[in-house]
Amino acid sequence: MTRKQRRAVLIGTCLAVLALAVGLVLVALRDSIVFFYSPSEVTEKHLGTGQRFRLGGLVEDGSLKRGEGAAVRFVITDRRATLPVTYIGVLPDLFREGQGVVAEGTLETDGVFHADSVLAKHDETYMPPEVAKKLKEQGLWRGDAQAGTPQGGGRVN
Repeated sequence: MTRKQRRAVLIGTCLAVLALAVGLVLVALRDSIVFFYSPSEVTEKHLGTGQRFRLGGLVEDGSLKRGEGAAVRFVITDRRATLPVTYIGVLPDLFREGQGVVAEGTLETDGVFHADSVLAKHDETYMPPEVAKKLKEQGLWRGDAQAGTPQGGGRVN
């Protein structure tokens, strides 16, 4: 084998190993790449209890219940399915019923999503782009402004 052929085999082998490594990483992360799951996706995918993920959707009207101290219970819906959420802490100032939210936490064996952080909409016309996209895909979003863009067309960081 000539020097040129050995170099070509070495480069080819390195590229094959690199492609295999990238493929394995992508397969391992395919479920983790999702920004959030809607309540109907949580039901369909049968996400395991104790698994950490983000839950996004609309806060169902009439579902907000304040408990002792900073404990709060509410329901997140995507208009097809609902999921009860508990959260202990101070909610964002703009949090209210009927608005888009993304909560991060775990689904427990009692069927309740226990959030440790809650993100609410930015201003009167803002909804998290991922929530708006999911609602549009389901034919449920009827927003006037472009999702993810505050009134005036400014960029959201």
